[in-house]
Amino acid sequence: MAKRRRDESPERQALREMVNGYLKENPVKNGTDVNALMREMMSVILEGSLDGEMDEELGYSKYDFRNKETDNSRNGYNSKTLYTSYGDMELDVSRDRDGEFEPKIIKKYQNTLT
Repeated sequence: MAKRRRDESPERQALREMVNGYLKENPVKNGTDVNALMREMMSVILEGSLDGEMDEELGYSKYDFRNKETDNSRNGYNSKTLYTSYGDMELDVSRDRDGEFEPKIIKKYQNTLT
């Protein structure tokens, strides 16, 4: 008799469906493909987290300038190379006009993530 999968949270189920949808379009054939997929997923998650930190820092989301209550604003991105166990990855890190943004998930001069 096959073992049933443990009860999953709705978040985990949604993540599983998203990954399964991606894998239907982009089949993984070997360990190198898995490593590349993990690196891409990590990159997307980190960049999204950094953008969220910038939203919190400035007090408004990217295109919600009507709710802007600060003189500081977004000022493009800086490229950052991050060395991980999955390999090197290039991240686009948001920057602000006043140079006050201090990311928490990946510090300014941090270049490794384990």
